Amino acid sequence: MDKVTHIKDQGSRHLSQETVKELIHQSQEAKKQAYCPYSKFRVGAALLTPDNSVITGCNVENACYNLGLCAERNAISRAVSEGYRTFKAIAIASDLSDQFISPCGGCRQFMREFGSSWDVYLSKPDGSTLKMTVDELLPVSFGPQDLSMKKV
Repeated sequence: MDKVTHIKDQGSRHLSQETVKELIHQSQEAKKQAYCPYSKFRVGAALLTPDNSVITGCNVENACYNLGLCAERNAISRAVSEGYRTFKAIAIASDLSDQFISPCGGCRQFMREFGSSWDVYLSKPDGSTLKMTVDELLPVSFGPQDLSMKKV
């Protein structure tokens, strides 16, 4: 089982280039653990917490396809089980070389549960990245605060 690692980064909102590079590397390493005998589409994710812990996840497929678990949701669920509720960033890696890997709609909504302004680094195997926020990936989103809005 992967252990939680730590990144030495002093920035709170803007991550250093070295931190982003390490986060991408951790997501690529997590991808190696993917269980994807059906799609053969490996995905890894590395989640950075406010105390600079890195929690990884990979996709885990199931013969009953809809029971599979995406890497992003796997990493976030692991972090939540360790007591984390806010995040600085997540890096996502796959084997796609012609385009950046992007989270599915379900993962976007799952990330949104824990805030809309944290960073998402989409990557390619060569380490190149595209930085977005959860809000940019899921504009005009529905979140926890919407449940307390006035209803008729």
